[in-house]
Amino acid sequence: MYNMEKQHKLGKLHALERICMLLDKDSFREIGSNITNQEDAFNIRKGQFPYDGVITGYGTIGGQKVVIYSEDFTVIGGTLGKQHGYKIANAIKLAIQSRCPVIGINDSGGARIQEGVNALAGYGEIFYYNTMASGYIPQISIIAGNCAGGAVYSPGITDFIFVIDNISQMFVTGPKVIKSVTNEDITADALGGANVHATKSGVAHFHMPDEKECFRKVQELIAILPPCYEEGFLHSNRSSIPAYNTEIVFNDSLSNVIPKQSNHSYDIHDVISGIVDDDSFLEVQEEFARNVVVGFARIKGIAIGIIADQPKYMAGVLDCDSSDKAARFIRYCDAFNLPIITLTDVPGFLPGKDQEYKGIIRHGAKLLYAYSEATTIKINIILRKAYGGAYIAMSSKHLRADFVYAWPTAEIAVMGADGAADILYGKKMKDMNPTEKMIFRQEKIDEYNEKFMNPQIAAMNGYVDEIIKPEATRERIYGDIMTLAEKRSLDHVIKKHGNIPL
Repeated sequence: MYNMEKQHKLGKLHALERICMLLDKDSFREIGSNITNQEDAFNIRKGQFPYDGVITGYGTIGGQKVVIYSEDFTVIGGTLGKQHGYKIANAIKLAIQSRCPVIGINDSGGARIQEGVNALAGYGEIFYYNTMASGYIPQISIIAGNCAGGAVYSPGITDFIFVIDNISQMFVTGPKVIKSVTNEDITADALGGANVHATKSGVAHFHMPDEKECFRKVQELIAILPPCYEEGFLHSNRSSIPAYNTEIVFNDSLSNVIPKQSNHSYDIHDVISGIVDDDSFLEVQEEFARNVVVGFARIKGIAIGIIADQPKYMAGVLDCDSSDKAARFIRYCDAFNLPIITLTDVPGFLPGKDQEYKGIIRHGAKLLYAYSEATTIKINIILRKAYGGAYIAMSSKHLRADFVYAWPTAEIAVMGADGAADILYGKKMKDMNPTEKMIFRQEKIDEYNEKFMNPQIAAMNGYVDEIIKPEATRERIYGDIMTLAEKRSLDHVIKKHGNIPL
């Protein structure tokens, strides 16, 4: 029944092999195996294609129930007809009803042209249920072959997209169409391969070297995600979670992470690893917009989301792509009641005409909107720089963070002392001789540093809740999560919904 060899010759696993490799042994139960195509058109007869080219059913991953579908490229190129589309839509519907994650393995030549508008109807059903599921259950897409034309929009709606080297291809219009319209020659891999979507477009969330490693990473992701928004981080196994005043351990390594010179870089992963459980950090979109790091982790077993500026790349400045990356991740965590831990070291928004033309105002607004709208637990640690509008955007008290802490190395101000001195005293220094100017300028820099470049002013005004020692950060975060476990939002405006600046 299954043409395994045909798929193996393409260097890919068969649709059924993929399901069996991903799920727990013997847990898969197929649904709809007897459904076939219903159309007689263009040399196609009714019932010609077994299971209409897509295998659907349910199973478990690490004991967690999931619904899964896997397109079979060996059956008319995995093309999507009406029955194929309805099978996928019904799988997503089943996942919603079962309150569990849905996983789609995409390997398709696109819409089945022979079925005309009925094929498009199949896509429409899928998109509708993708949207229904969004924010209620996790949706994971694995691009294990071709995914072109309208087919790309189902993964585009889902929460996480996995791409695989030398296998994944995603694009709205393929190389042949581009050649005919623009006369541009480009390969499918250069247009929409795994590396393109992991590093440039930001479409992909996980970039994997092969199928086996891809499925292992999916299993790791499923293990940390709540299966439904109603079952957030603390809604199960409460008895196994230690009280915040027991098993206290301070991490002394964090006291030496921040360089003494404020213009020196460091790797934010060193801070993250000093806060979360060992080997628990699962980074998302690792290769895209690397000036911001986002991902899932655990603190004493509690699942959390982390958003952190990365001083190692572009000094951790916010730009269009990093704003989008962080905002989408914030909204996911909020939808599933995962606490959001923000690690702030941001010198500002990236200046320049390129960013202004690209719409940094619109993209930066998404970050402000996402943090403001989120009602899950929000805890912010200001590690070092928190300048200007970017200070506000990174989960500040003004956007209703529950707790904001500052390390002693924190610098909270409109801008850096050097720039402030030049703006405030530029006219006065204009007529000074070089020596006099240098001395005067340094005096004003020192004065600005003393008055503004420390967390004391913000703490005095209540914008910072406490100035804490770095080594106590993990315990402080955990205690806050335990205290806020039953958090309910006090602010509620009756409206249909807001208008996020998309």
